[in-house]
Amino acid sequence: RGLTEPMALSLLIVTASPGGSYSNWWCSMFNADLALSVTMTAISTLVSSIMLPANLLLYVNAAFGFGGSSSGGEGEEEEGEADDDRQGGILKNIDWGSLFVSLAIVIVAIGLGLCASFKISSHRFNRFANRMGSLSGVLLILLSALLTSLSGEGDAKLWAQPWSFYLGVSLPCLLGLVVSTGLAVAARLKKPEVVSVGVECCYQNVGICTSAVITIFRDPVERGQALCVPLFYGLMEAAVLGLYCIAAWKSGWTKAP
Repeated sequence: RGLTEPMALSLLIVTASPGGSYSNWWCSMFNADLALSVTMTAISTLVSSIMLPANLLLYVNAAFGFGGSSSGGEGEEEEGEADDDRQGGILKNIDWGSLFVSLAIVIVAIGLGLCASFKISSHRFNRFANRMGSLSGVLLILLSALLTSLSGEGDAKLWAQPWSFYLGVSLPCLLGLVVSTGLAVAARLKKPEVVSVGVECCYQNVGICTSAVITIFRDPVERGQALCVPLFYGLMEAAVLGLYCIAAWKSGWTKAP
């Protein structure tokens, strides 16, 4: 079987979300073009305040909009009405207010981070901010894992999913990295810039999806299923980007010696 509806909706939110701040960490760690990475993160976050809900409306209608044909028989009309109710229920489940609040928090955090880095020239403060950011990311992963494990159903466990789940959630991450790197090379960008573009297009802010899923789904099983997506995607992108950055560093594509 494929993804359940909560999983599909969660995956749509993940892939429509902007890049996360950890993409800047990867670029900083391996000496890619950090300025380009920060710029792409900031711009994608600002644009996502409009494009994220627009993409959700577009793709939810494309994926779940099975409206029946008026020329069909009575059975087809009933099936079309049922599918329309299904689509409407999915759209009604989306808590747009929570999505916008999550985006606003990310935008404000980026703005405050940029202001702090510009105003405060302290190595001690930078280390403290980096540690707090890393701690927040780890706690978010632990929260997702905890809520998934508390669902009480096997279908909501990350380790109990069919192969189609792991393949479906991994493909956007892998394709985004391959396609963006290929386009950056075709555009003749400098090698550190190519690495930054690849990292930014692969890394998604799964925190937005996690916070949205917690508020959208009240049923513990559906919430557990939906949380499996950002949890696995976050683990997948960390592993993929780790290998990608190490390969880029060893191949001389970064500024690191």
